[in-house]
Amino acid sequence: MSSSENTQAAQSPIESAQALIARGDMNAAGELLTAARDVAATRLAAHNLIEAKFPLLSYGQWMGCPCEISEADDIYKFFADHPSSLNPIRDYLADGWRTMSELVLLLEEVNHPLLRTRSFLEFASGHGRFTRHLVKALGADRVVVSDVVADSVSFARAAFNVNGFVSAAVPEHVQWSRQHDAVFVLSLFSHLPASTWSRWLRRIYDMVAPGGVLVFTTHGAEAVRRTNVPLDAEGFFFTASSESNAIEGAEYGTAFTSQQYVENRIAEHLPGARILKFAPQHFWHHQDAWVVEKPE
Repeated sequence: MSSSENTQAAQSPIESAQALIARGDMNAAGELLTAARDVAATRLAAHNLIEAKFPLLSYGQWMGCPCEISEADDIYKFFADHPSSLNPIRDYLADGWRTMSELVLLLEEVNHPLLRTRSFLEFASGHGRFTRHLVKALGADRVVVSDVVADSVSFARAAFNVNGFVSAAVPEHVQWSRQHDAVFVLSLFSHLPASTWSRWLRRIYDMVAPGGVLVFTTHGAEAVRRTNVPLDAEGFFFTASSESNAIEGAEYGTAFTSQQYVENRIAEHLPGARILKFAPQHFWHHQDAWVVEKPE
């Protein structure tokens, strides 16, 4: 074995592939990365390098959208660690498309079609599991993202060319004055403690344009049944734990609410708002969906 071959053998598959790319040996690099994508320790790094350098081997070429995944993405890590996921990259990307289809159906039902939306805010957007598919449908110029984790907003701006702003731990500290035809909040109200639940509802509703809709999700009756948690007299339960490693559990744990609890909070805090749709178990087969329209 030559000294150069010894050096390549000592390198990680990613480093070896990068060296091959630098030398212009794309065939060998592609084969090495394809194999590395099937190994847990190198899967995500190999995937991202393939997406950047090898369009014919990439997920992006058949999904028609940017498919780079952030190393910091907690939702991807959930799939990667889940015993039922045999291909976490494919599962992660497909789950984003599943959310897109669920949202499209919901908005069609209430006569607010997604493709007629001029401005769409995805709040608590994470690292773009859903955003990449939204941009494919609407174009980046109609999409704004926001998250309290600054890195996720930076990633979305770079990967999907969208506008975005960093949220805040305190609802009243969110600095954003624009309003949008649709504001989508997937799995935030299913994680908030009672002390901020209604305050976030008010602040996010402020960002809905007159005549527009707020779409959000909650852990409702089915989630309560599955986990057997005891709701209090108001119909609420919270525990300070979640799948997120980026936010303190006391601020972002896991919340469960009855239908009546949510209806009462909407009536108390969103004057004139109209509930267009309550769809039990609409997202992921266990989170309830709410569509609330702001009066013109």
